[in-house]
Amino acid sequence: MKKNDLKLIVTVLVVAVVFWLGMSLYQKYNTTNQAYVLVTIDGVEYGKYPLNKDITERIEFEDGSYNVLEIKDGEAQISEASCPDQICVNHMHIHYSKEMIVCLPNGLIAEIVNGEERDIDGSTH
Repeated sequence: MKKNDLKLIVTVLVVAVVFWLGMSLYQKYNTTNQAYVLVTIDGVEYGKYPLNKDITERIEFEDGSYNVLEIKDGEAQISEASCPDQICVNHMHIHYSKEMIVCLPNGLIAEIVNGEERDIDGSTH
């Protein structure tokens, strides 16, 4: 192997590493794949709320019923609701992708989008 061959190999490796680092940094800071809670009411999008901010949102319906969505420490829950069964309030906190809390009497669904993937297939609470 000649001296110029070694220089060429080193140059190609350095360019490849710099390109890889540049792409990694670009993807890290220029993507909008942040986790958020998508709230739909009767199949219509109501709002999107980021999981990385602490938020309390009272969602009121025309008939006077309501749900209170609370996001704290990267987890979402329905902390209060006017529905009679309170299943949505007693549901565990959610933060993994595709997890959801459903309030059937009010027609509300709160679902995690772009969240962390769950390592296991299922769990019990």
